[in-house]
Amino acid sequence: MPQQPGLIKGLGVTFKELNRTMFPNKGAKKLVPSPSKGAYTVHYPHEKEAPAPRARGVIALLEENCTVCMLCARECPDWCIYIDSHKEEVVVPGAARPRQRNVLDRFDIDFSLCMYCGICIEACPFDALYWTPEFEYAEYDIRNMLHDKDRLGDWMGTVPPPPPHDPTGEPSKEEATAARKTAGPGTPTAARTAARTEEPES
Repeated sequence: MPQQPGLIKGLGVTFKELNRTMFPNKGAKKLVPSPSKGAYTVHYPHEKEAPAPRARGVIALLEENCTVCMLCARECPDWCIYIDSHKEEVVVPGAARPRQRNVLDRFDIDFSLCMYCGICIEACPFDALYWTPEFEYAEYDIRNMLHDKDRLGDWMGTVPPPPPHDPTGEPSKEEATAARKTAGPGTPTAARTAARTEEPES
């Protein structure tokens, strides 16, 4: 069989899917189309469907959690995060000399370059970045896709609450550590009991 050009092959796939969508029961043999039984198109912006609970819409910034560690900017594969800061002295009562801390001056994300991989959110050790399902922030000017820290902070109001904890799941490291400290040394905990149960009998 001779090789078909890519355009003809692509049109064949398109018409095949169109036939399955418009005539889901008997294909083209049934002349009355039934698009309601096939795919359904949301008539945006007159109709809006709720995004998935973990949808990656836009990134929000919780500024008070940011320590300017630069991990998000270093790990970003697109280099679309721009951070500037300065140091200021903090007088600690009882300390021999004042200490220094980083103050965030600039935190920008260029969403025209971002590929929404979420590496920056995973890399942040202080939970300063969050996903929010908001997606309506298109701009006519590409320069307006650069969101500064104030605009990123405004997105925090749209961050969904975390999912409830699974009562049958394993406790977090923080909960397990707190339970061991409360129980005292040598007291059996749930983690130790499970580990002993999994040990093979000699």
